[in-house]
Amino acid sequence: MWKRDEAVKPTSGQPASPAPVVSTPSASPSAAPQPESRRIERDMVNIGKSVVIKGELNGSEDLTIEGQVEGKIELKDHVLTIGPNGKIKAQVFAKAVIVLGEVNGNVTASEKVDIRDGGSVDGDIIAPRVAIAEGAHFRGSVDMQRKGGQPAAKESPKAASQPAPQTQAQPHAAAH
Repeated sequence: MWKRDEAVKPTSGQPASPAPVVSTPSASPSAAPQPESRRIERDMVNIGKSVVIKGELNGSEDLTIEGQVEGKIELKDHVLTIGPNGKIKAQVFAKAVIVLGEVNGNVTASEKVDIRDGGSVDGDIIAPRVAIAEGAHFRGSVDMQRKGGQPAAKESPKAASQPAPQTQAQPHAAAH
């Protein structure tokens, strides 16, 4: 097997760095380059555009998908980004979902669903916050539930700022 120190030595990728020692941050003059390198290794995973996955995809890291996934994607406490080349035919469960590519299937997020310009979602969205950019495509329904477990039947920002008197003082209380 190969050792990690030998694999990290700059052979052809970084000819400007003279030091082969991995633990010394000699290439960056900033005071804290280690958290950036740790963040790339630990918090973010990329699935390239030539990768095709069929089945269940579970994880405990933020994920960017540029390839194709069919089945189910579950990242309960993390951010899922569907890149511009990503094509998803799956049920999606994540903390936040950012769509730049195509999603066919229902999307459930505990915080936010963001469909950016050029992004496309064909399916139902369940999330407390939903953003659909101009130039994005969406076909389906939106259910904006609150985190407290009580479904939000209110659609106006005024009703959201008055949590207690909604059952007695609201004239259109037929949406229970």
